[in-house]
Amino acid sequence: MRPAATAAVTAFLMFAACTPAAPPLANAAPAAATAAPAVMTWPALLNRPRPTPTRSYSYGTDPLQVADLWLPRGDAAAPLPTVLMVHGGCWTTDIADRSIMNWIAADLARRGYAVWNIDYRGVDRPGGGYPGTFRDVAAAADALRTHGAANNLDLTRLVAIGHSAGGHLALWLAGRPKLPAASPLRSANPLPIAHVVSLGGLQDLEQDRAETNGCSSEVLDKLVGPPTLSSRDVYADTSIPRLAPINVPHTMIGGNRDRIIPTHFNTDYAAKMRAKGDKVTVRIVPNQGHVELIAPETPAWAAAVEAIEAAMNER
Repeated sequence: MRPAATAAVTAFLMFAACTPAAPPLANAAPAAATAAPAVMTWPALLNRPRPTPTRSYSYGTDPLQVADLWLPRGDAAAPLPTVLMVHGGCWTTDIADRSIMNWIAADLARRGYAVWNIDYRGVDRPGGGYPGTFRDVAAAADALRTHGAANNLDLTRLVAIGHSAGGHLALWLAGRPKLPAASPLRSANPLPIAHVVSLGGLQDLEQDRAETNGCSSEVLDKLVGPPTLSSRDVYADTSIPRLAPINVPHTMIGGNRDRIIPTHFNTDYAAKMRAKGDKVTVRIVPNQGHVELIAPETPAWAAAVEAIEAAMNER
């Protein structure tokens, strides 16, 4: 999170606090007997010392067209398994940038993974929105080919992981081969992704607009255009269910106390994708909110690490 983003983060937190809490479990015991710990707040993550990446690379001329590379300590004899990481924040730079992912990037590096943590122009920046935000994410991912060999990266089983709006973008990267032929977002030979792990993702943009959860319709208008736009179908090349099947297995991880991304967003999305033939796993972690998904000490992040490790070994 950029220091200048404090006011935007406060507004985002106010939105999260106003969304309805998850309904109580059926046959639940009295509250006093089942009191759960409070969910993590953003300051609990952001106010701790922030680790720093190994090095950074530009993939364009804008200051936000940057990717951070995180490498394990020491020299690796074999090419390093690599994770492509995409931050969230409602596709809005004033809410978050790539540094919000630094703690989990550092954790993966300690576990022996290389991490390519990308940034992009949000909808609130010149050049962001449609098509710029999508083109940035695509260019940042494809830049891995340029820097992979020099950094001893193994890109043969690339796992992409994204949080919140970044979950949508990670899945969109995996689905790029399915983009309509006439889409201005389509490019030749996109970098293949073997598996996606979405953490509290917003992959179904039409559901997000219809239920007014997650990010606002105003943000979505900036990201893809208003649904009344007569010149094109704004979801045809932006919302993941429209691209199904993307033919890339993916794991959806959520917290049952996430007030920003309701748990049924994961299950509803999974049902749509499975009906089209995609392999989707959903895991809802008890007593976890939205922030826990990117805090390295939490059960939610442990579930994500487990999914990444399993994906690296898929054949």
